[in-house]
Amino acid sequence: MRNPCPRSTARPGRTGRPRSAAADAAILAATRDALVELGWSKLTMGDVSARAGVAKTTLYRRWAGKNELVVDAVAELFDALELPDRGSLEADIEYVVLQFAELLRRPEARTALMAVVAESTRDQALRDRIRSAIVDRQKRLVVLGRERAQARGELPYEEDQSLAGHTTDLIFDVIAGTVVHRALVSSEPVDEGWVAAFTALLMHGLSARA
Repeated sequence: MRNPCPRSTARPGRTGRPRSAAADAAILAATRDALVELGWSKLTMGDVSARAGVAKTTLYRRWAGKNELVVDAVAELFDALELPDRGSLEADIEYVVLQFAELLRRPEARTALMAVVAESTRDQALRDRIRSAIVDRQKRLVVLGRERAQARGELPYEEDQSLAGHTTDLIFDVIAGTVVHRALVSSEPVDEGWVAAFTALLMHGLSARA
């Protein structure tokens, strides 16, 4: 399921001609290509505008600078993640983990993600943008998976909505953190066997695995 509330990168109060979705897509694709080829430090707004075939002023009307542009280029990739109903919570988890791992195998995804995370260690505003544009938006998959599991009777409903929010955050952190570490830090395969073992651990805990 795609994000029902697409992001808007336009700046408040700006009027004029409507934004071109085709131009936005070309700019974000050009940004990812430039990151793979040049890396974060050499990437410039001018290089992106040349690759996308748009004026540099067009970029600055949409994004204040390179940080915002690169985060949105990464976010567009993650917004493509989906969670079709596979019939059980376990099958849903396995599907989304394999889909996430497949995304991280793409050079433009892994390069862009590692670049913005590394740069964000020195930039609080960039960390905040990553959280709002990528992390918070992708928690939709956890919410959807839990709602389905509750409807099937696989998980209990929670009366306390604040507790439900904390649980959503924890599930997201465990899944996303583990897969990113496995794929990008350890550089180990995220294959069907590993995903099945990880899902079993997530579903049943250490004592059951032992």
